[in-house]
Amino acid sequence: MRVLIAGLVLVAFVAPGQAAPRKAAPGADARFKALYTAEYKWRQYQQGPGEDRPAGVTARLPDVGPKVQAERLARWTRTAAALAAIRPATLRPAARVDYAVYKGQIDALLAEQRYRDYEKPLNSDTSFWGDVLEWSRGSFRTEADYRDYIAMMRDIPRYFGQQTDNMRAGLTRGFTPAAVTLIGRDIGVAQVVDAPSAEASPYYAPFATMPSVIPAATQAALRADAAAAISDAVVPAHEALLTFLRGEYIPGARTALAAYDLPDGRAYYRSKVRAFTTLDLTPEQIHAIGLAEVAKIRARMLDVMRTAGFRGDLPAFLTFLRTDPQFYAKTPQDLLNRAAWLAKTFDGKASRWFGRLPRSRFTIEPVPDDLAPFYTGGRGGPGIYLVNTYNLPARPLYSLPALTLHESAPGHAMQMPLAAENTALPQFRRDGYISAYGEGWALYCEALGEEMGMYGTPYEVFGMLSYQMWRAARLVVDTGIHSQGWSRERAQAYLRDNTALAEHEVTTEVDRYIAWPGQALSYYMGELAIRKARARAEAALGPKFNIRAFHDAVLALGSVPLPEIDRRIDRLIAEGGKGPYPNEE
Repeated sequence: MRVLIAGLVLVAFVAPGQAAPRKAAPGADARFKALYTAEYKWRQYQQGPGEDRPAGVTARLPDVGPKVQAERLARWTRTAAALAAIRPATLRPAARVDYAVYKGQIDALLAEQRYRDYEKPLNSDTSFWGDVLEWSRGSFRTEADYRDYIAMMRDIPRYFGQQTDNMRAGLTRGFTPAAVTLIGRDIGVAQVVDAPSAEASPYYAPFATMPSVIPAATQAALRADAAAAISDAVVPAHEALLTFLRGEYIPGARTALAAYDLPDGRAYYRSKVRAFTTLDLTPEQIHAIGLAEVAKIRARMLDVMRTAGFRGDLPAFLTFLRTDPQFYAKTPQDLLNRAAWLAKTFDGKASRWFGRLPRSRFTIEPVPDDLAPFYTGGRGGPGIYLVNTYNLPARPLYSLPALTLHESAPGHAMQMPLAAENTALPQFRRDGYISAYGEGWALYCEALGEEMGMYGTPYEVFGMLSYQMWRAARLVVDTGIHSQGWSRERAQAYLRDNTALAEHEVTTEVDRYIAWPGQALSYYMGELAIRKARARAEAALGPKFNIRAFHDAVLALGSVPLPEIDRRIDRLIAEGGKGPYPNEE
């Protein structure tokens, strides 16, 4: 999942209660459309650089200063009030889904402003400086693209200064990530500062090879301008940020781990639970669900361990999986090659399981060096599947099939493009990403791999189960840390005892949960919703159940709150199992 610089990532949303009317009110539809169209255009304008910015908007770094933060709070407060004045029951059926998604977006954005999340613009996984650098890895096709990029680099001192001011305000009130999760997070900043020349800077990468349609003389001029911008603006801004991080922020960050220990922490964590799950459940309820699911998966893991012929207990089997060389790639390229093979294997099965496939394709690349030590095993999204080749003994091959199905196709690199290409959806739905839906879908795809025949050995089946266990265990660990006072060591031990994750991943994952409250809850809660919806459809439809129609119905929604999946499957059942694309079933 890619992250937007402006802090406007749309992660999850609560569906409002809705009753089906006999007839929609045209005036309500028009008022709702006018409301979301105007607000979303304004919201897009505030987004930072990237290929997804609206047409006609020059790529630039956003304003994140106090005046703009107050304007956002006011705008979303007004929007929420206007939205509350529209009764969902008066809307057309399709618009009611739009309403559920849009209300969730506004609720989440408004909560972020009220809790001043912009004062904590980093965690153990992402950072605003990393997001800025991410732009240098994008597509540059024209002279205008390069000039926009140079202008952005010259604006970095202003942007970093505003972010530093926000972080200092957060530091003053104890609103920071836990200090333990910040260790080493300044490496990306230091790499820019320590580059021996402007041309050696990661910011210069787009100028190494430029499109031949740009005249040679213009290329030379652009390269000179870029080098000057890096020397005059980029490096000084990173030097100032590095001084702040090392001298003030990291030493002064809070030592407590729990979100409950943040200012207004209980309410803050509840808002994150609601945002990331789209469900109105308490941390205690989710913790109990996690414990129950861990027990179920553990029993299945023991069965697969016996199928593999291992004689010993589960801890011994986990040690065997973590240490035997047969399960690990010898070189980074070996790992990338295996990931590519697995992705292509799915291509040969796709048409039997899905009626509609996206037009866009994806590439496979290693996680950038500055991110790799702190990053997950992989990450996927539109156009890309990133595979972490850092620390190969932490990247087991038996888990790679599940990772690939999750991050590439039919997971993120398929689901997100399908939503973006669905012109029947309003733009705010095509662009938005709801974590409970998106991560739940990707985790469902891991389990679906067993039905599709993607796991060739008991070890690979166990790898899938370990990944399922990892996500179920997150329900226990995230709520344990943030609402029950768990220590970092207890959380690590829980993952270590219940999954086959390597020690490096156990450490980085727990730090991620500490620094990013609630996000880890979205995966398994989302998968549970999809699995339950499928079981209900299978029971109701019997021989009329069509797996391709089910998958197409879920994917055609785009990212939605989890209750909307149930509503869509109710309709699938009522229509006799016909999906959204009857000619493709």
